[in-house]
Amino acid sequence: MKHTLTRSALALVIGLAALPAAYAVSKAQQWDYLQPDRDQMIASLNVVELLKRHHYSKPPLDDARSRKMYAGYLKMLDPARMYFTAKDVQEFDRWETEFDDFLKAGNLKPGYAMYHQQLTRLDQYLDYALGELNQGIAKIDFSIAESFETDREKAQWAPDENALKDLWRKRLKDEVLRLKIANKEPQAIETLLVKRYKNQKKRLQQTRSEDVFQAYINAFAQTYDPHTTYLSPDNAENFDINMSLSLEGIGAMLQGDNEHVKIVRLIPAGPAEKSKLVAPADKIIAVGQGNKELVDVIGWRLDEVVKLIRGPKGSQVRLEIIPASNAPTDQTSKTVTITREAVKLEEQAAKKSILNLSKEGRDYKLGVIEIPAFYLDFKAYRAGDPEYKSTTRDVKRLITELQKEKVEGIVIDLRNNGGGSLQEATELTGLFIEQGPTVLVRNSDGRIDVLADEHKGAFYKGPLTVLVNRLSASASEIFAGAMQDYHRALIIGGQTFGKGTVQTIQPLNHGELKLTLAKFYRVSGQSTQHQGVIPDISYPADMDITEIGESALPEAMPWDSIKPALEPANDPFKPFIAELKARHDARTDEDPDFVFSRARLALTQRLMQDTEVSLNEVERRAQYAKIEKKQLDIENARRIKKGEEQLKTMIKDDEEDHVAAAEKDKKTKPEEDAYLAETGRILLDWLSLVPVASRQ
Repeated sequence: MKHTLTRSALALVIGLAALPAAYAVSKAQQWDYLQPDRDQMIASLNVVELLKRHHYSKPPLDDARSRKMYAGYLKMLDPARMYFTAKDVQEFDRWETEFDDFLKAGNLKPGYAMYHQQLTRLDQYLDYALGELNQGIAKIDFSIAESFETDREKAQWAPDENALKDLWRKRLKDEVLRLKIANKEPQAIETLLVKRYKNQKKRLQQTRSEDVFQAYINAFAQTYDPHTTYLSPDNAENFDINMSLSLEGIGAMLQGDNEHVKIVRLIPAGPAEKSKLVAPADKIIAVGQGNKELVDVIGWRLDEVVKLIRGPKGSQVRLEIIPASNAPTDQTSKTVTITREAVKLEEQAAKKSILNLSKEGRDYKLGVIEIPAFYLDFKAYRAGDPEYKSTTRDVKRLITELQKEKVEGIVIDLRNNGGGSLQEATELTGLFIEQGPTVLVRNSDGRIDVLADEHKGAFYKGPLTVLVNRLSASASEIFAGAMQDYHRALIIGGQTFGKGTVQTIQPLNHGELKLTLAKFYRVSGQSTQHQGVIPDISYPADMDITEIGESALPEAMPWDSIKPALEPANDPFKPFIAELKARHDARTDEDPDFVFSRARLALTQRLMQDTEVSLNEVERRAQYAKIEKKQLDIENARRIKKGEEQLKTMIKDDEEDHVAAAEKDKKTKPEEDAYLAETGRILLDWLSLVPVASRQ
């Protein structure tokens, strides 16, 4: 069905008459300039057609998809359910099954109407907060017993505007209390929050029609999968503006996380990764250029934060971050300085080391090859340069060097390897197998392309393990999956990221559409999507995998399988996995680093469940003290077992601490990396269990 809504009809539909008299009406009318134009209407029709024809899964555009879009758009506009009332949502609900019809007709008005209401309410909140702050935070009573639910994603909508205002009061009180407990002075708190809200209000007034259109069309596009994204004309030049920074920035992949911007992954050998100052799941709350004042970016759009972080090569950017290691209610932040630079290919190159271990009175040497990324110097390769640089060529050379040192096995370290060249994943697989398929690519038309190693004979036939973690993604998963499916190596570590889809860019009359058009499958027929690669022997995660990874993204495409490209073969590892796990468990049950990782992860997961916080200062400080004691006990338990001096209080991260840690990291021996050393011990266990003739 088609709908044409006049301005007065829109005002009635979204319930503006229920807002406080002339104030509410004038607040709503100030957004009247935000209207869709002809180019946007045509672009929306093009997006509908492209997704219908070319998206991998080709789901129908029907009432069911309309419901998904509606739910996603509501969440996008009001993720914490702090702006819309139940009455607003009741009015919006009439469109729940009609967005498919609106999109087919090029009708963007309802999406704009919902956005208008969100802007109106956000503006009201900012006015409310500024009014309260102007009266001074001294009047806020932190002695009364009340609480605030910080995770409101599934909370009930406020029944009316009075209830909404009470939520705003508690939210502001919580923000002030968090800063107070973080040892900020009252005047500094007032100054910070007033400046934050005035800046947000100023940016609100600069909202463009394109901002509305991009949000609305993405609410539709991302019902298909999280990597299908509309890019506005301003952002179209940046292929992955919604997920990453330029490699001439700080080298970090980012994503929006409600009102924050969160680091998802650090680019290997990038400025951020080399600095050791930031980590995945850290939240960026302010950005500064060089020595200039930090700009508070809470509530900013992702692309706006990206623009602030980018800058000329060699310049410095300061980031104020809330570390991922903090308790969910702990807003203590730190400020770090990172020098922007391009990621150099040679710094991402594979590198080798020797892991020296002892077992039953005998010394062993194992080779370690760390592969930060799957790289290929395309320019030199296409120019016919015989010395072009690639992952496979470098690894082949490193294996030769390690064999000259008479290592008894090799560990391929793919931790934090976010992928790269698909060609290199295939070529690298070929070094370790006799011949055959390496990965399957299923396209949207159902056609399956098989990438294969055409060269006969394996370059390295010796004992092999592959070490992975949650940040091993894409090409890393293809290689690790192939090694597992060919029973060529033990896969050890953490469940990998789980991104098994392929995207392409399609130009529109207005902006561009990045859409998913293919899916990767292992030679066993299993997808790497969503599930990733499950290790044969698992290590405790060093981060909460519910926060990072494909499965953490809304509408992530599911895991599935297709016909395998390999006939099932005898698995030489299977009869020994139980014994290998038993030996691993026996060692790591007492290993201080493994015990620490398990305890820290368990504490983090428990804390993530505690989303209701006290607004009573005494109780809140007691909560923080209890959490800090648990963190301190876990840290000191590790220190005691390692013979190190115990801490009296938790060391708060600052830049000097991290610089010292970075220097120490550079000097770390392979044996001092608990996960790497244990991987080597598992490989030695395998060698002791299996006769030489049975290892091939």
